[in-house]
Amino acid sequence: MNAALQEAGMHEVPVEYSEVLFLEPQLRAMDGFCRPAADHIQVNCGCTSKRLGDCVGVLRVYSSGQFLITCHCNACDSSKQYTPHEFEKHARRQGNSKWKSHIWVAVDGKKVAMWRTELFKYYKHAANGASGTVRRQFHRDDFIPCSSCGKERRFRLRNKQLCRVYHDALLAKSTWKCADRPYDRITCGDPEERGSRKKYRGCPRASYCRGCTICSCVGCLICRFVDCGCRNCTDFMENANP
Repeated sequence: MNAALQEAGMHEVPVEYSEVLFLEPQLRAMDGFCRPAADHIQVNCGCTSKRLGDCVGVLRVYSSGQFLITCHCNACDSSKQYTPHEFEKHARRQGNSKWKSHIWVAVDGKKVAMWRTELFKYYKHAANGASGTVRRQFHRDDFIPCSSCGKERRFRLRNKQLCRVYHDALLAKSTWKCADRPYDRITCGDPEERGSRKKYRGCPRASYCRGCTICSCVGCLICRFVDCGCRNCTDFMENANP
C-alpha cells in the first residue's frame, strides 16, 4: 500500500486518511491532482464565459466536504478563495446559476463538468457558505388559502410585524378569509397568483428553491413570540439558547 501511495505522489498522507479518502483512480487522471495536506486534495479547474473565455483556478476539496477555489486571473489576489457559486459569478458565466455544470475539471485533456466527476461525491452543501462567513438564514414568503374561496394568498415575511400577521393567520387557518388580510386589502373576487409566480417565494439564491433548513429560518425571535401560547412558540422559548 505505501509503495502504491508513493508512486501516486501521496507519501506524506497519514495512513488513516489514505485508506478511506480520495483514492479513486479517476482523481489521479485529473489535471493538477495533488495532495498537499492530509485533509484535502487539489486539482485544476475552470469556468468558461462565452464573452471572456476560460477563467482557470485551483480547486481544493476538503475531507469536511468544503470546496474552495483559488482563481489565477490577473485581477485576483492569490490568497482570495471562492466558493464554487462565487467562482461562477467571478468568471462572468452567463445563464442561470448552475455551477455544478458550468465549472469544469480537465480529465485526460477533456473538460468535464464538476457533477460528472468523482469529486462531487465529497461535496457537502452545509460546509459551503460564503468564504469566511456563515450562510444567513432568511424568512421565505408563504401562502395561506382562503377558507371561503380556496385561493392561496401570499404573506411576505420581511420583519417581526409581518411575521406576526402571518403567524396569527396560520393559527386561524380554518376560518381565515381574503377579507381578513390586514394589508393590500383584497376580496375573494381578486385573482390568485399564477403558478409560475408562486414559484418565486423569496429565496435570494434561486427563484425555484422550495426551501431548506440550510437557508430558510425554522424559528427565531423574529418569527416566534413570547406572548403566544401555540406549540411552536412555546417550544422555541423553552429550548432556544439565551
